[in-house]
Amino acid sequence: MRLPALSVLILAMALPACGSRDREVTLTRFKDTGAGPNEFTIMPGKPLQSPEDYAALPAPTPGGPNLTDQNPLADGVAALGGNPAALNVGPVSARDTALVSHAGRFGVNPGIRQVLASEDVEVRRRYGRVNILNIGPNDDYNLAYRRQWLNSQAEAQRLRSLGIATPASPPPAE
Repeated sequence: MRLPALSVLILAMALPACGSRDREVTLTRFKDTGAGPNEFTIMPGKPLQSPEDYAALPAPTPGGPNLTDQNPLADGVAALGGNPAALNVGPVSARDTALVSHAGRFGVNPGIRQVLASEDVEVRRRYGRVNILNIGPNDDYNLAYRRQWLNSQAEAQRLRSLGIATPASPPPAE
């Protein structure tokens, strides 16, 4: 008995989807050929300079940061007039304690990162199973989470209809 060509095509596409369910499901379609280094991960050091006072140099810390190490985020903050020291994560400052206590007024889950990571793995696993016939240059991650997207224009319209001012939102499109 001879199978029609369409049945053979569907079978050829469905069989690979049945195997290796325990693997990590990748939803983005970036292709890494592994043919060489990623040029965006190479960060050259700052040029060496002679300090004004050798006694003011910090003590060396093996494996720690170096004076010539690049820190693009802190450099960008300093270039824009900010304080790069504010990027150092530490205890909550006195001026932010009210904000932190208000945000945690209904309780805080200390393992929220692990919970979100496991939920994300489940969404990607579920979506990766059914998305075998999606042909084209779509980003599967965006497709998997499309139902959770927020419609900013609809939310702005809803708030305006309730009489709530939305000054940061652009005016409604006519």
